[in-house]
Amino acid sequence: MPPKHDRKVRELAVELFDEGHGRDFVAARLCMSSSIVEKWHLTYRSVGSEALLGMGSRKTRYDWGTKVAAARAVVEEGMSKPEAMAAFGIASRTPLDSWCRLYREGGADALGPKPKGRPKGSGGEGAPKTREQELEARVRRLEAENAYLKKVRALEAEKSRAGRSPR
Repeated sequence: MPPKHDRKVRELAVELFDEGHGRDFVAARLCMSSSIVEKWHLTYRSVGSEALLGMGSRKTRYDWGTKVAAARAVVEEGMSKPEAMAAFGIASRTPLDSWCRLYREGGADALGPKPKGRPKGSGGEGAPKTREQELEARVRRLEAENAYLKKVRALEAEKSRAGRSPR
């Protein structure tokens, strides 16, 4: 299915985002729905302009481990969806929304076929096929953990600032 909006329009949106303009300004300038531009802006902020410009050119397939890790980070660990998109390299919020819904309903097993060699019902993410895939999965997990810890620290710092009495 070809993209609804061609690359030229997305390039103009990226230029405006680069200049610091927000969703409403870009939507008005391009005469587009603000809901579409909002999704583009989320993609732009989370995974960068290249992902936004590449939208529609190919359908990205995510492995089972990435789906489980991203959904678990959002559902169980409280990571925001934009943070998860950035940490796991997810270009669109739509699949992440779907994975989170499925994960809430049926856990990791609800996210589709598991890698071969993984016992049914085990909570592990399965063994990646190559060393490169294994390292990529490890990087994604560590980035997600790092983002989560940063969020926890920020919340703790905010809490301690709020607890101080004014002098």
